[in-house]
Amino acid sequence: MEDLEITIKLTRDEATILSDWLERLQMTDLISTVDDPTAWAPIHRIAGQLDKMLPDLFFPDYDVRLEEARRRLRPIDDDSPEC
Repeated sequence: MEDLEITIKLTRDEATILSDWLERLQMTDLISTVDDPTAWAPIHRIAGQLDKMLPDLFFPDYDVRLEEARRRLRPIDDDSPEC
């Protein structure tokens, strides 16, 4: 069986949030969070691809951009006031 590549499409906001989460995941003890060592290679590969595609990661105002992406993606709770 041929090993086919899979393409996943994300918005810039989704990619930014995922990149941040993967970075934090990789800074933890992966063995305690990801109990299957075979998952580490794809995690690192996805994180590396996101790093290449998101120049915002290296901008001085990255924290502001990240928070804006979070705000745009955060589900709106019907009981809370809109920001």
